Amino acid sequence: MNLQKIIDKKDQAAQYMIDEITHICNKFEKRGPGDIGEKQACEYAAEQMKEYGCDRVFVESFKENPNSFMGWIYFTITFCLIAFVAYFFVPVLSIVLIALGLILCVLQFGLYKKVVDKFFKEKTGHNVSGFKKPTGEVKRRIIFNGHPDAAWEWPFKYKFTYLGFDIHMLVGFAGAFYTLIISILKVAGVLDEGIAKTLGLIALVFVPFWIGLYFMWNEKRIVDGANDNLTGCYMGMAILKMLKDEGIEFENTEVGVVFSGSEEAGLRGAKAWAAAHKGEFDDVPTFIYSYDTIAQNEQLMVNYRDLNATVKVDKDVSDLFMEACEELKIPVKKGFVPPLGGATDSAAFAQGGFRATGITALNHALPDFYHTRLDTPDALNKSCLADCFAASVKVLEMFDNGAKQ
Repeated sequence: MNLQKIIDKKDQAAQYMIDEITHICNKFEKRGPGDIGEKQACEYAAEQMKEYGCDRVFVESFKENPNSFMGWIYFTITFCLIAFVAYFFVPVLSIVLIALGLILCVLQFGLYKKVVDKFFKEKTGHNVSGFKKPTGEVKRRIIFNGHPDAAWEWPFKYKFTYLGFDIHMLVGFAGAFYTLIISILKVAGVLDEGIAKTLGLIALVFVPFWIGLYFMWNEKRIVDGANDNLTGCYMGMAILKMLKDEGIEFENTEVGVVFSGSEEAGLRGAKAWAAAHKGEFDDVPTFIYSYDTIAQNEQLMVNYRDLNATVKVDKDVSDLFMEACEELKIPVKKGFVPPLGGATDSAAFAQGGFRATGITALNHALPDFYHTRLDTPDALNKSCLADCFAASVKVLEMFDNGAKQ
């Protein structure tokens, strides 16, 4: 099928996205992971999916401990402070505590594992899914995905920009490794008493940075999350709406839109969705496109690796988006989510056995709005939304015509 008439209306689609994102930010409660606002956004989307022709729409809940995702900081930093004191009296304890703190950081924050979850309050998160059947037999399926929840604010980033935030983090980690190294040297007996004491006192310079990391996130302030990530959610919704408005029906392609909640809590919604629907979509080729923060034209990127570069996503799904952009002459990069870069929900889908990829449009030297109160509808980029929409519709057209299957 040729979808050029929808592609030509990319600016109209982008304005629709802006209007809907503005409505949600202004009218609903804050959408923290597992909060009522997340549920409201999913229920609102469910009604829209029905309006736009989806035959099957369902809202699902899942249990989570969202504050654990950033809560590892409390454990790791406390271990570092105790280790600093222990260095002077029981350096072996210092080694154990810092190693444990770093392991917690890697597992909980680096790999999104549930290590300290049980120490935090349980909440109920929500996903919503809508599927529009074709007129004939389903021979292929494409799903457009975004996460409706918004992040907790990072105060240091808001006050000191990305550079100040990064320096603070790096100095904190450097202090942990420094203390670990001198503790090992002290236990090994290669330091005389005077040098050992001097090296220990030098570690004092890291203490203020460690204490500052207790306040790296503000769990009481949820940002609007207009770019991150209502842009990702309404990319798929705009496609559904434009198909409906133009009266377009596919003969053999099923189109789905999924909002997976609590991405900011460690991909919890996408993980829950993948587990709940494991094997359900193996009947035909099924591609999932996860969008996250579609905000900067020059940074439009297909991420071939996700979750701090530890998860490989599907090459065919990824290549198809690259080819769609090439067809439309839309600039796009081939890249990956780097270490310390976090993740998109495509990582959870890939880990769950689904064919997926992540689409982002965000500089990894994070812009001022990212995870701050500046991520409002005023920060939306209509041009970027329009280009990404056009590329996504082209993907749908190429997929419907049998590409990469």
